[in-house]
Amino acid sequence: MSLSEISKPIQHHLDAFNPYFREQMRSKVPLLDLVIRYILRQRGKKVRPTLVFLAAEISGGVNPRTFTGAAMVELLHTATLVHDDVVDEANTRRGFPSVNAIWKNKASVLVGDFLLSKGLLIAVERDEFSFLKSTSIAVKRMSEGELLQMQKSRQLNIDEATYFKIISDKTASLLSTCCEIGARSASNNEEICTSMARFGELMGLAFQIRDDLLDYVSRTNLIGKPYGNDLKERKITLPLIHALNNADKKASKEIISLIKRGKLENKDIVSIMEFVRNHNGIEYAQLKSEELVAEALLLLDQFADSPYKQALKTFAHFVIERKS
Repeated sequence: MSLSEISKPIQHHLDAFNPYFREQMRSKVPLLDLVIRYILRQRGKKVRPTLVFLAAEISGGVNPRTFTGAAMVELLHTATLVHDDVVDEANTRRGFPSVNAIWKNKASVLVGDFLLSKGLLIAVERDEFSFLKSTSIAVKRMSEGELLQMQKSRQLNIDEATYFKIISDKTASLLSTCCEIGARSASNNEEICTSMARFGELMGLAFQIRDDLLDYVSRTNLIGKPYGNDLKERKITLPLIHALNNADKKASKEIISLIKRGKLENKDIVSIMEFVRNHNGIEYAQLKSEELVAEALLLLDQFADSPYKQALKTFAHFVIERKS
């Protein structure tokens, strides 16, 4: 199962979207245009426009408004990636030098600002104020989620409710926006739009739990990030949260003290991994992601059977079964 298989029913829309998106990003400033061309060459799996088009098709059909919505969320997503690399001081993105590694932080922040403003302008120029509201809420939530995670990473006192608040805002908000905008581009039925927004939210939660889980069960060559990388960055995610809650207080305090010391060595990572496994952290996180997907699939029951509905179902299973 792959994203290319999931996107087959709307591949012709994605093919038409690529030149449309390039046109929206064009600039008359030579340096900006150079950076944008570089970003476009490194574009990833196009999960977000795929969700926009699938949500539109299941809700009534893709139309020009759908392309506007897909461009908005992709511009927003691209802007956040550029800004995230600056914040994280990342030197690579998908195996290539990051924008900030080549053009430094100042230019990178300005490029991210440009992309964000372009997304907002597209909505204003086309009077798509419902799209503008959805994306603005997503930007607000993503910022709040990132800052809350930074705060909790310093304090190391995150509980399960706070974890879900963080991943809801950081990750699920944008997938929810993709599905909502796709539905709104094709339908005026508020129930349909709300259902698709909720579907995207649940997919985002499950996606992030799976991502956090892969930090405990995968190796660098599979997921493109070091084994135990979240722990090294003092990120306490669901597998560890459950293990800490499930263990006796003494053992939990020892693990927290280990993380607080910082600069975890390989033997420390191994110890924490064993602690999580021994206290059912991995099984619990997997079960939670499966429960979220089951809830999301129920939301699709109201729609008639179609290749688009099947693609969304397949995407839901892909989210919790993916290896990278």
